[in-house]
Amino acid sequence: MADTAKVTYQGKTYEFPVVEGTFGEKAIDIGKLRKETGLITFDPGYMSTGSCKSSITFLDGEKGILLYRGIPIDQLAEKSTFIETAYLLIYGTLPNSQQLADFNHHITHHSMVHESIKRFYDGFPMNSHPMAVCSAVVGSLATFYQNELSVRDDLEVEIAIHRLMAKLPTIAAYSYKKSIGQPLPYPDNSLDYPTNFLKMMFATPCEQYEVDPVIAKALEVLLILHADHEQNCSTSSVRLVGSSMCNLFASVSAAIYAL
Repeated sequence: MADTAKVTYQGKTYEFPVVEGTFGEKAIDIGKLRKETGLITFDPGYMSTGSCKSSITFLDGEKGILLYRGIPIDQLAEKSTFIETAYLLIYGTLPNSQQLADFNHHITHHSMVHESIKRFYDGFPMNSHPMAVCSAVVGSLATFYQNELSVRDDLEVEIAIHRLMAKLPTIAAYSYKKSIGQPLPYPDNSLDYPTNFLKMMFATPCEQYEVDPVIAKALEVLLILHADHEQNCSTSSVRLVGSSMCNLFASVSAAIYAL
């Protein structure tokens, strides 16, 4: 018999189902609480509230557990790339060689931004915080890609994901370069994801720049570790803004501000 929790209010007792999470955590399903009792819950900060069911990520910071699609983070950090990990989070399984090649091709060959976007950076004050600039530019992508914005169309969502993943290193690097008064570089499609980002961040036109592979590997692991962290502030912001059925770029722009 399934577990239930009883709530007694004004002499009446109501029963609500108890659901069980990945590692045995118990939660009371109060979806019908207001309908049956007229009551709502009060939980500022969601300190005792699970906002959704998810098969993507499990996090227990106190026990040092982080799982992506059930796979321990240490295994992914040791054996996978960030691109493979991103594929796992998006599609639910690790890619085979052909799937990885196709996914990597889409990410690599959408890394440039429209030349008009560069003019945005000239309009921001020199002392603008790079995160604020990054968020503003990400939100503006909806004006450049108006034909693939529907969150109700799986293909359009996939295209938007590819574009956003591909362009974010360029947008972030431009935000940093503008803040220190250096020219905005183009991405290098011959390089892998973390190496290309590091080159855009720290190379200058006046001299050769070789990315240290140790630093590139460290960044790759860092990206894997931060790829998803369950229902943190920025993830919750994406879900809240996205629940209005607005486009992916607007949702992620809000998430960047929430970091």
